Amino acid sequence: MRVISGSARGKVLESVPGMDTRPTTDRVKESVYNILQFRVMGASMLDLFAGTGQMGIEALSRGASHAVFVDQAPQAISVIRKNIAAARVQPRAEIIQAGYRQALERLSEQKFDIIFLDPPYGGELLNSALKAVELFDILSVDGIIICESSIGDKVICPDGFAVRKTYQYGTIRLTTMEWKKETD
Repeated sequence: MRVISGSARGKVLESVPGMDTRPTTDRVKESVYNILQFRVMGASMLDLFAGTGQMGIEALSRGASHAVFVDQAPQAISVIRKNIAAARVQPRAEIIQAGYRQALERLSEQKFDIIFLDPPYGGELLNSALKAVELFDILSVDGIIICESSIGDKVICPDGFAVRKTYQYGTIRLTTMEWKKETD
């Protein structure tokens, strides 16, 4: 696992020990940043269920102004801290150790241009987190949400958002969402 582009390009990142954290593959990460292209520079990003922190670190490496990393697992938080330090992006990084709902409530005064959601596959965690993102109103007006899930997971778009596009990479699905526009 490494940083693909930007100021920390080529930096190898640590993984979280054990089988509880599933890092985003380099192929999917590259696809996410192809989707985001010109949205990253100067953006504020939320990496929810951050795991190793690689998605937010990639954004910071590519010029995002600020990234918040949220995970509740102590081992993940420790790895995120190490990876942020190794990539030398600490001044623009904020780490929150909490469950997603508690973290979103705490962040409710902020707006994010990019929100990346990658909870454990299966179950309702992704859909609950999407509802909470809508409830706490943390997506900027022109912001984007990218959800990583298994193709077997049913992703339910909250009423205030619209699915813009889905992408499939083997058994992994990326779903992009934005606020509904009047034309939707």
